[in-house]
Amino acid sequence: MIIACLHTADSNVAVFESAARELGLATEVFRHAVRPDLLEAAERAGGLTDAIARETAAALTALAARADAVLLTCSTLGPSMANVREAPVPVLRTDAALAEKASAVGGKVVALCAVETTVAPTTALFAEAAKRRGVALEVRLVAGAWALFRAGDRDGYLAAIAAAADAAYGDGTAIVALAQASMAGAADLVRGGPRPLTSPRAGLSAALERIAQMAAPVAR
Repeated sequence: MIIACLHTADSNVAVFESAARELGLATEVFRHAVRPDLLEAAERAGGLTDAIARETAAALTALAARADAVLLTCSTLGPSMANVREAPVPVLRTDAALAEKASAVGGKVVALCAVETTVAPTTALFAEAAKRRGVALEVRLVAGAWALFRAGDRDGYLAAIAAAADAAYGDGTAIVALAQASMAGAADLVRGGPRPLTSPRAGLSAALERIAQMAAPVAR
């Protein structure tokens, strides 16, 4: 079994391999592709453009040729999935799996974002899942977090996210979802409520489910 991941940060390789170990998977299942240029281009443009979306879709389609499932791990690039055509295997957004899992909890959902370009696609995605489930939703940007990430201050970055999650629980939130893969490590630092849901674990679980469905014999 091969699960290919398209990342926009090198650090997310370790994040996903950690999530795999939590699920009892060998890290050898992964094929990682890291394209920081795609996110950098989106940040310069103030968001995802048609050209970046097409380039992202092409990268995902190329990965699908040699995998059993493909995960797009960057929330900013998420809407690029609309440009993926006729992939031979499931191509999934990790944040889409996260939105479904968070909405299924019930009560108020708070989705935290660290980078501004992620806010719009995250809001659209989570709002759709929340509407289907009939739950309340709020999307919050963790101010200053992305500057810490860009500066290489991982501890400060995760601490800022954990503080935002604790604040959300203090407001009566039922579950916090960490919308970006790079935020996953902050879940271990949260003390104000349930462990926040993370996109690496949610995405991997969804990929495994889809691979199992594809492998299941067709009933006659």
